[in-house]
Amino acid sequence: MTVAKTSTPLPDHTQLPCEDGTFVKNFQEHPQSLLLTDSIRPWLDRRHPDGQYCIGQDSGIYWRMTEPPLNGAEAPDWFYVPNVPPALEGQMRRSYVLWQELIPPLIVLEFVSGNGEEERDKTPWKGKFWIYETVIRPAYYAIYEVKKKSVEVYRLVENHYELMEKNDRDRFFIDALGVELGIWNGTYCNVELPWLRWWDSEGNLLLTGEERADRAQQQLDRERERADRLAQLLRENNINPDEI
Repeated sequence: MTVAKTSTPLPDHTQLPCEDGTFVKNFQEHPQSLLLTDSIRPWLDRRHPDGQYCIGQDSGIYWRMTEPPLNGAEAPDWFYVPNVPPALEGQMRRSYVLWQELIPPLIVLEFVSGNGEEERDKTPWKGKFWIYETVIRPAYYAIYEVKKKSVEVYRLVENHYELMEKNDRDRFFIDALGVELGIWNGTYCNVELPWLRWWDSEGNLLLTGEERADRAQQQLDRERERADRLAQLLRENNINPDEI
């Protein structure tokens, strides 16, 4: 990305607005972002043992200088950037500034709350699709529509996005991440919806922390039940299990 020379230093994430004062469009957006982050973070921690990556949730990506500054930013519902520090100078990121860091997100996700026109808008310098494809250039751009129970994923090929095809599990394989992205019909935060979720390359669902804890507890309960049955069987045969 080429930036014109100027005598005035370009602003960083601490100097640019981090919110525009608008409300979240619906109650599902925050749980959906948390679900994606919670389930993929252990996977990313293994891929980045040095901890050098960041995840943005409804956070601004500044791609050009404008007045007001927010006109030069897009705020994806969820995005991931590899090989960058999660914090800068001891501060949590307020936004992601392309001219400061230069590394584009690997994947950007947008959650449709209207009819999807905004997420597919190719109007030069204004449309989300055009800005992602032409300037921000994440390797993958996904558009998730809960009303349609669907997600479509675009992959950057040279200088344009191409719509990807689903695999035989009806999901999209994100090769650079080693995971699949697709629709999961289930309950999260006490709400049953077609949620957007991750799977590993073998088709195993990436679990949230709560799901991992529940699975561990279920395994513990099964082991306790087996131990109890064995102890009862021994007693029926006049064997004290505590003496074995």
